[in-house]
Amino acid sequence: MNQTEIGKFIAKCRKEKKLTQAQLAEKLDISDRAVSKWETGKSMPDSSIMLELCEILGITVNELLSGEEIDTQSYGKRADENLVALKRKDENNMAMNVMIAILYSVTLLVGIMVCLICNLAISGNLTWSLVPASSIVFAWAISFPGIILGKRGITVSLISLSVFIFPYLSLLGSFIKMEEVFSVGAAVAVASIIFMWIIAAVFYCFGKESKLVAFGITFLLAIPFEVIINAILSKMIEEPVFDVWDMLSIFVLLVLAFVFFICNYAKKKGLMK
Repeated sequence: MNQTEIGKFIAKCRKEKKLTQAQLAEKLDISDRAVSKWETGKSMPDSSIMLELCEILGITVNELLSGEEIDTQSYGKRADENLVALKRKDENNMAMNVMIAILYSVTLLVGIMVCLICNLAISGNLTWSLVPASSIVFAWAISFPGIILGKRGITVSLISLSVFIFPYLSLLGSFIKMEEVFSVGAAVAVASIIFMWIIAAVFYCFGKESKLVAFGITFLLAIPFEVIINAILSKMIEEPVFDVWDMLSIFVLLVLAFVFFICNYAKKKGLMK
């Protein structure tokens, strides 16, 4: 695949459809800068929007990846060549992700070893180092799928968080000898995990149409989430349900939601790129 030729072909098809870069970007719910990068050969369209892009431009995926219109006789041959090129590209991306994941894992392992060695050198046994060590392992278990799989790993990371948060809180409570860490932390964790799964569902449902709407809904949902967290803390550690900072944060969340909804409206009306 030749990215430069593909970019020129995208530009040619776009112009034939009498679309500007901004109009094409709006139909795909991406930035016009992304379209510009495609057409200059600096990047390729993401596979998740490739079918939609081809439908808008009135071409096939095979033609897009070939960077030209294909006649019937050579269609099968070019399709095989493009499939091989896509497979090679995916393998290269996976190899890069694996390399990054290995470097990331080694870095965290070094951090754990430093904590343990310093603790042993100073105290003669393992005390405070167990807290950062367990926290690093917990963070690795959540973030590792996202590094390896990219966007596809977000769901796996959420599953990891849902599974490992309670064992982590239990260990943390035993390390610092405070039972409240697990009881309070588990109650807050349940509410937080439910909130994150809801947000993931919001972006799955609305993100393809408009990420601005998804962000606006997220900020609105953060308000009842804050109320629930405050209620939990009020009941368990006798904290006030609301104070001036809570009211201020709710106001900020409302303003942010309003801004995203207005931006989405302006975008649909063509008032902003």
